[in-house]
Amino acid sequence: MSNFGFGASDDDPDKKKDPDGSGNPAGFGFGGEGFDPAQLGQMLTQFGQMLSGMGAAGAGGAGSGPVNYDLAKQLARQQMGDFSPVSAGEREAITDAAHLAELWLDGATTLPAGATKTVAWTPVDWLDNTIDTWKRLCDPVAEQISGMWTSGLPAEAQEMAGPMMGMLTQMGGMAFGSQLGQALGQLSKEVLTSTDIGLPLGPSGTAALLPSAIASFSEGLEQPEREVLVFLAAREAAHQRLYSHIPWLRQRVLATVEEYARGIRMDFSAIEEAAAGLDPSALTDPSKIEAILQQGAFEPQTTPEQKHALERLETLLALVEGWVETVVAAALGDRLPGAVALGETIRRRRASGGPAEQTFATLVGLELRPRKVREAAELWRQLLAAADIEGRDGVWAHPDLLPDSSDLDNPAAFIDRVVGGGTSNFDDPIAQLEAMEAKERAEAEQAAGKDDETKGDESTDGDPEKGSSTS
Repeated sequence: MSNFGFGASDDDPDKKKDPDGSGNPAGFGFGGEGFDPAQLGQMLTQFGQMLSGMGAAGAGGAGSGPVNYDLAKQLARQQMGDFSPVSAGEREAITDAAHLAELWLDGATTLPAGATKTVAWTPVDWLDNTIDTWKRLCDPVAEQISGMWTSGLPAEAQEMAGPMMGMLTQMGGMAFGSQLGQALGQLSKEVLTSTDIGLPLGPSGTAALLPSAIASFSEGLEQPEREVLVFLAAREAAHQRLYSHIPWLRQRVLATVEEYARGIRMDFSAIEEAAAGLDPSALTDPSKIEAILQQGAFEPQTTPEQKHALERLETLLALVEGWVETVVAAALGDRLPGAVALGETIRRRRASGGPAEQTFATLVGLELRPRKVREAAELWRQLLAAADIEGRDGVWAHPDLLPDSSDLDNPAAFIDRVVGGGTSNFDDPIAQLEAMEAKERAEAEQAAGKDDETKGDESTDGDPEKGSSTS
C-alpha cells in the first residue's frame, strides 16, 4: 500500500482492477482504461437531480474548476464514517516515539531532523492537511482530459453544442470530484503517516501519524504496538529529513507528476471519425451524446513524453523509499527487536498493492511497481558498503548525481562510476558535478573550434588568390 514507485497502467496485467467496486477500471483513464468519458452522456440525464441533491457542493465555488473539490471533501467525509478523536494518551505516545526515532536516526544519516513538529491526525485532519497537494496532483490530469476531447470536436459541432459544453465541463468536474472524494475517504482510513504513499502530501516540516490506522495495522502482528509506533515514526521522520533538507526534491516529485499529466494526448483522428456524418443537432440529445462517447474515441492515449516522465518519477520515488528503508533499518536494527519483521511487513504490504496503490492509480493514473523499490534499497546498501554514510547521502546534493533507472538494474556499475579509483570526488558531490559541467563545456568549446577551423578551410579553398584553383 505504501510508498510508490510507478509503472504505466497499459503495461500492468492488473490494470483492470476495480478498486471501488463500481465496475469501472481503475482511474481517470490511462492506457485505454479508467475514467470513462461515456459516463458523461448518461450523467447529463441526471444533472438536475445531482445538483439539487448535492446542494452548494454541486455547483459554483470549487466546483467550477476541472475537479469539484467541495463535492470531493463532502463525499470523503461521508466515506470516513465515525471515528474517535485523538486522545491525550495517543498524542503523548506519538510524541515520545518520534523523539526516540529522531535520536536513533541521527547516527544513521547525515541529514538532520526535518520535522519541526510531530502531530497525531484523525482521518479528517489528514484530508484537510493534504487536500492542497491532491489539488496540485489532480488538476493537471483533469484539465487535460476534460479539455482535450471537447477541443477535438469539429467547429460546427462545438458551436451547436455550445451551451451543453459548459454543462459537460461542470459534470466532468463533478465526476472527478465524486471519484476523488470516494478514493480519499477510503485512503484516509488506511494511511499510517503523512508520507505513507511516498509523496510529500502534508505541510512542509510537519510529521504526522494516524493512531487509529496504526492500531488497526498493529492487530495480528507479534510486535508490541509501541514498537510498531516507533518503527513508523522512524519512517516518517526519515521521509521528513529527506524532503526537508534536499531542497529540490519535493518540487521535482510533484512537477514530474504534472509533467506526466501534460503528456496526455487525445486521438483526434478517432474523434474526427466518430464525428464524421454526425448531425450536429444530436449534441442536444444526451442519449445520443452518450452513444457517441461510448464508441471509445475519446480515450486519452499514452505518449512517449508520458513514458519518459513516468520512468523518471518511478525511479525518483523508488530512490526515496529505498533510502528510507535502508536508513530506518540501520537506525533501528540493533535497538528494536521487531524492526526486521516490521520492515518485511511493510514490504509485503507495499508489494500486495492495496488501497493506496489503487487509490493513486485512480487519482493520477499511475500504479505501484515495488520491484524498483527493492532494487533502489539494494543500491543504497551497496553504496554505503563501498563508501560511507556521508558519501551515500551526498548523492542527494543534486538531481544529476542520482542513479537513473538503468543504474537500478546494475547498481555495481553506478558505484564503480562514482567511487572509481578514489573517493575524493565522491566525498564532495558538488565538486563532482562541477567537474562534469567543466568537461561538457570543454567538449562544447572543442566542437566549436573544429567548426570554426572547418569554415576557415572552406573560405581558403574558395579564394583564387590563395592558389586554391588551377587551370
